[in-house]
Amino acid sequence: MTPNPRQLALLQAVQDQGSVMLDDLSAKLGVSLQTVRRDVQRLADEGLLARFHGGVRVAGSTVENIAHGQRQTLHADGKARIAQAVAREVPNDCSLILNIGTTTEAIAQALLRHTGLRVITNNLNVALILSANPQCEVIVAGGVLRGRDRGVVGEAAIDFIRQFKVDIALVGISGIEADGTLRDYDYREVKVSQAIMAHAREVWLAADHSKFNRPAMVEVARLSGIDRLFTDAPVPEPFPALLHQAQVRCHVAS
Repeated sequence: MTPNPRQLALLQAVQDQGSVMLDDLSAKLGVSLQTVRRDVQRLADEGLLARFHGGVRVAGSTVENIAHGQRQTLHADGKARIAQAVAREVPNDCSLILNIGTTTEAIAQALLRHTGLRVITNNLNVALILSANPQCEVIVAGGVLRGRDRGVVGEAAIDFIRQFKVDIALVGISGIEADGTLRDYDYREVKVSQAIMAHAREVWLAADHSKFNRPAMVEVARLSGIDRLFTDAPVPEPFPALLHQAQVRCHVAS
């Protein structure tokens, strides 16, 4: 199909936000909910969008993430705001673990002026960024290097991380589904992330708005497994109730 101007505007709105509720699209486009539903169905039939209950998201695979270079530019402003919000909450003289992801790389950039940090990471991009901070000791996990994003995965990385108990784990995620599960794509990466979360006194999740209602194949944890969530926009339904139930403190970066 060739989308009409209204459908193109709908596609752009979803692309900008990652996922949008149908009611919000109706208000944004100034058309009836019935019209939005009809447009969404047509676009979903063409594989241009993916529907979920009450909303719509960017179409994508549940088994493979988009390329690292694309993720670096996608929602970069939101990730930068999240990173600054996280950095404001991280005290000097503490221990951290940062996992794989472009959001954790943005957080590393925001931590360059901190002092007395001891950082463990399985993300070589994070290690390279923080190596520019002379007041930060960086410890890199060994294991299998994933060339496409310089992430370190595998059993050796898990065994290495299990030696430590840090103050805060700063973790990114590929998707948060409406059942409260945190999900990612690579089973080997998930196992390392699970070890990271298990070996921290607090777990802080950094996820921009596009991660809500985004599916991925492998479950990492549930919302009850984190202490704080940092995001860049008010969270959509049904997540406010899920966060409250899980007693997760939510920070919306302005």
